Amino acid sequence: MVKRCVALSAALILGAAASAGAQTAASPGLATLIERTFGANGLVVDSEARLPDGSTHSGHFNSGFQSDFRQFNTALAGQLTSLPLPSPASGLTYHFDESTGTFVRSTQSFGPILADRAETIGKGRLSFGYNYQYFSFDALEGMDLKRIPAVFTHDDFQLGGGRSDVVTTTNAIEASVGQFTGVLTYGVTDRIDVSAAIPTIRTQLAIRSTAEIQRVGTGANTLVHFFRADTGSIGDRKEFGASGSATGLGDVVLRVKGTAVRGGRSGLAVGLDARLPTGDEKELLGAGAAGLKPFAALSMTLGRLSPHVNVGYQWNGDSVLAGDVDSSVKGDLPDRFLIGAGGDMGVGARVSVAIDILAERVSHSARLIGTPFTASGQAGTFVFDDLGFRESAFWAANGTTGIKVKVAANLLANLNLRFRIGNNGLTTRVAPLLGFEYGF
Repeated sequence: MVKRCVALSAALILGAAASAGAQTAASPGLATLIERTFGANGLVVDSEARLPDGSTHSGHFNSGFQSDFRQFNTALAGQLTSLPLPSPASGLTYHFDESTGTFVRSTQSFGPILADRAETIGKGRLSFGYNYQYFSFDALEGMDLKRIPAVFTHDDFQLGGGRSDVVTTTNAIEASVGQFTGVLTYGVTDRIDVSAAIPTIRTQLAIRSTAEIQRVGTGANTLVHFFRADTGSIGDRKEFGASGSATGLGDVVLRVKGTAVRGGRSGLAVGLDARLPTGDEKELLGAGAAGLKPFAALSMTLGRLSPHVNVGYQWNGDSVLAGDVDSSVKGDLPDRFLIGAGGDMGVGARVSVAIDILAERVSHSARLIGTPFTASGQAGTFVFDDLGFRESAFWAANGTTGIKVKVAANLLANLNLRFRIGNNGLTTRVAPLLGFEYGF
């Protein structure tokens, strides 16, 4: 019976993963969509100014667009691919009671949703779960993604004259991730579990921008730099944008967890997560690098209440998402130190509630900052809102609250809400999770 259940559960997970992998992206290279928008085929500033040989030139602003937004894209993409997976820890945990010769429930609650506890599922037991999480991001480092300012300068702007003109932009960025995750957990012994989490990812990214030429150096001369509309008319303003989406297999996570210490009311488990780079990083479906996360989970059982504390360290390898996607140059994805604390409590025989605070220390990551830009020319001196980047470590935190409901003998339904605490990193106000878990 167990073998058939294992085979059935594995087939369901692998079948979903294969189906997801067969999908194709709506636009290739989603990780460089923002950068491409401001490249040679995106926003182009025209000119009728004559060069010494009598030819005209295009205003050379494209290098500035590409350079600045490559950094922005790296900061965005790196955080899009570090979203938390639902915990592979089973909500239905058992231990063998030698006095009765049977398996008995080890806790009265059904455990955390995005955290871990020390209890294992029990020797020979199996659980299969499927969860859906949705993230719609609204801010990066506290800056509203619907109003990102950026100023771009002309090539050799330091030479003055017409090169003192700048292009100011106001950008609205929409980024969302839907994450379907199948989780399979099996009790190898009474103290050791092995798990596999296989996510299917749906990533959507779009940018809408309003650009305006600021004639700091050319003044009233509207023919040196201008935008040309599809109708052929020229002007100082232009609206443009791009969007894309991708669906496919994400990064598979394999886990082994063992109970190192088990007392009457408390326990300590240690484990290791191995992330496989199975997702297509160029489509923002995966990190593009292998990762290892050793972790420890301490938990207690105090009647219906089960508090827990988690500590872990996420090591990441090199990925083009931290370097340059177009040239396939890799950089080091930031490592993360993770800590969490919370508890779950049984409310009657069929319902438990869970609350957690999850925090992480992100190392040497590119961070977005707002900064003023001063431009001077024959028209005067002007100050415009701009963006910049700095590299530093930072703390990011989220809270979670949810419920698990026992809807049948071995079936649990999960509902969870993840909400931001503070403004560091890429944030979403609320991220819902829906799922179920079935134990054999």
